Amino acid sequence: MKVAIVSGKAEGPTKLNSFDNALIEAGIGDVNLIKVSSMLEKETQVCLLPKLKAGAMVNCVLATISSDKKGDLISSAIAIAIGDNLGCVVENSGINKSPEEIRKEAKEMVTYMMDIRNETINELIIEEINHTVDELGTVVASLVYLNDEIIDND
Repeated sequence: MKVAIVSGKAEGPTKLNSFDNALIEAGIGDVNLIKVSSMLEKETQVCLLPKLKAGAMVNCVLATISSDKKGDLISSAIAIAIGDNLGCVVENSGINKSPEEIRKEAKEMVTYMMDIRNETINELIIEEINHTVDELGTVVASLVYLNDEIIDND
């Protein structure tokens, strides 16, 4: 299994537009996102995001948050842990929390998920993004599940 971790932040005139702009910045704005739960195969490889086919149906774990309050600090994070038998993914978002707190919460959640499965963490990756709102902002962090059907090889 191959996955990519991406993130983006943006402003826009509406919540939908700021969300769309953040997806574009993250490299996943031209595909259809299908939110899935949080499990990975044991041999999961984290890769750079390849060019995706426009309109492709793409499975992902998605963390997102928006705010229209000037000065708010908005944050989203994805944490993945991979063990000998499987891996887990968590998403976390918050408003006016420190980036350290967002990361810490994500790490605690993914560690807990692995612990209750009696899995040792061999690899831990956390991707986090922050944005101070100007007018209406959104941040997104996502783990994208990759397969040959969605990759644009042209």
